[in-house]
Amino acid sequence: MAQSNNPTANDLKNDATAAGQKAKADLREGANKIGDDIKETADKLSNNSGADSLKERGAELAQNARDTAQDYVERAREVGEEYAGRARSEAERLYQQGQQRASELTHYASERYDEVSEMVRRNPAQAIGIAAGVGFLVGLILARR
Repeated sequence: MAQSNNPTANDLKNDATAAGQKAKADLREGANKIGDDIKETADKLSNNSGADSLKERGAELAQNARDTAQDYVERAREVGEEYAGRARSEAERLYQQGQQRASELTHYASERYDEVSEMVRRNPAQAIGIAAGVGFLVGLILARR
C-alpha cells in the first residue's frame, strides 16, 4: 500500500533507471554535438589554411568534452545520492512500520493467552476434555500417514 508521498523501492529504482538513461542520452547528444563541431571546424580549416587554428579548436573542443563529462558525472553522483537517501528513508519507514506491527501482534497474542489461561482456570475439566479430544484427532491424522 504505497502512498504517493512515500515511494516504494521499485519507484526509486525506476526513477534511478530513468535518470541514468536520461544522463546517457544527454551524454550521447553532447558527444554527437562535439563530433559535429569537430567536423565543421575541420571542414572550415581545410578550406582555409591554419593547422594552428585546428589544434586550438581541437583543444577547445576536447576541454569542452571534459567539462561536459565532469558535469554529467557530478549530476549522476547527485542523483545517486538523492535516490540513496530516498531508499534509506523508505527502508527506515518500512522498518518502523514492521516494528509497530510486531509490537501490536505481541500485545494481541498476550491478551489472547491471558484469556485462554483464565478460561482454563475457570473450567479445568472442560479444558482437559478439549485437549484430549484435540490430541485424539491429531493422533488419528498422524496414524493415517
